[in-house]
Amino acid sequence: MRFYAFASVLLALFPLTASAQAPTPTNLNATQEPLAIAAALVFVIAYVLVIFEERLNLPKSKPMIQAAAVLWVLAALVAAQQDISHQQLQAAVIHNLSEYSALFLFMLVAMLYINVLEERHVFESLKSKLVRRGWSYQQLFWATTGIAFCLSPIADNLTTAMVMGAVVLSVGRQQPKFVTLSCVGIVVAANAGGVFSPFGDLTSLMVWQAGKLELPQFLSLLLPALATYVVPACCLALFIPKGRPDTQGHHISSKRHGRLVCGLFLLTIIMALSFETLFGLPAYLGMMTGLSFLFTTTYFSRRSEPNKHPSQDFNMFSRLAVPEWDTLLFFFGVIHCVGALAFLGFLSQASDFMYGNWGASATHIIAGVASAVVDNIPIMFAILTMDPQMSQFQWLLITLTAGVGGSLLAVGSAAGVALMGSASGYYSFMKHLKWSWAIALGYGAGIACHFVINGLLYVP
Repeated sequence: MRFYAFASVLLALFPLTASAQAPTPTNLNATQEPLAIAAALVFVIAYVLVIFEERLNLPKSKPMIQAAAVLWVLAALVAAQQDISHQQLQAAVIHNLSEYSALFLFMLVAMLYINVLEERHVFESLKSKLVRRGWSYQQLFWATTGIAFCLSPIADNLTTAMVMGAVVLSVGRQQPKFVTLSCVGIVVAANAGGVFSPFGDLTSLMVWQAGKLELPQFLSLLLPALATYVVPACCLALFIPKGRPDTQGHHISSKRHGRLVCGLFLLTIIMALSFETLFGLPAYLGMMTGLSFLFTTTYFSRRSEPNKHPSQDFNMFSRLAVPEWDTLLFFFGVIHCVGALAFLGFLSQASDFMYGNWGASATHIIAGVASAVVDNIPIMFAILTMDPQMSQFQWLLITLTAGVGGSLLAVGSAAGVALMGSASGYYSFMKHLKWSWAIALGYGAGIACHFVINGLLYVP
């Protein structure tokens, strides 16, 4: 029943997406209207609730979806006052939906693959191998943070942080300082690793989907991202306790077809890249094609070996209930809220002020710092909606700063928030804040590295 409901939603998306090719109406200049000011206040209130979601035990999607509805109702009332037709208003809303639907399908496939890998115990197998290595605390620190940096460009930074966090908790419970420092390092590494790949972080994906950067250009952020990880990691490593943990633990192997699913995931990523670069087709179409390969593979696997390994069989459609729906629906709310504010004229006004008075570089550096307090998704979508005329160097800079700026605070990224829950008692907001100075050094080093290296390749 859940699957049919989900399928009906997807079927409804495509005709709407097709109609979204109509030109978007010119945004209003209504920021002084009382209803427009009320819309801005509603967004602020909703986002305050999002910031305190852990304390309020309120899923972040709820206030954002409600705010999106209220904002567009207020925008419709303002549009009626200014004689904007219903067709123009609907075109603006559907434009937001077309952007969301492409990202939704892309993220859904990626999340589904990650969940299948978890169900096949692929990550548990990796954790088991690391735990049984017999390494020192120093070696484990560099291994877990290094793997986090390398894994997050393929998986997402949230999953990477959870897997590596489970490793340090497994081996270091008797050494709380090691767990704390490793969790800080893992958050920094996971966020940094997601910057130079469209698959590692939502902000990088948004920039790629918007056509601002091509895939090879993301690789030019590798060294700046590496600097944002290595500099704070070196500072943290100075305080890692000496000695070796107790390495007792059970060996865990991945379930049947675990490696095959890994291969299919890599093939799916290649399909997405090929559709985008070779054929000029949306990347989500390649992702959905890769998902069909996974469905087909599991079908023939169950047909060829019926009931041979019943405990290791799995229902692919049941995995559709597992992805982080709160994040996917939160993204819907953010895109529609920001779209409503843009329609009312707030974003064009903000763009003129920031880029006109501060310049692009200062604006992007400040935006990165702000993403530690305000989630980087609305910040990046707001900048993409503003669509300032700037060089690829500047698009790379905002991709870097928005991606790694959230590491400055524990609440600044999904990776940090997740570890505060799973490593409660070892890792907290204040324990992360104690090392923000080291993370800030890495943030500055990454920006400096970008100016030195990419300043020679791109016009600033």
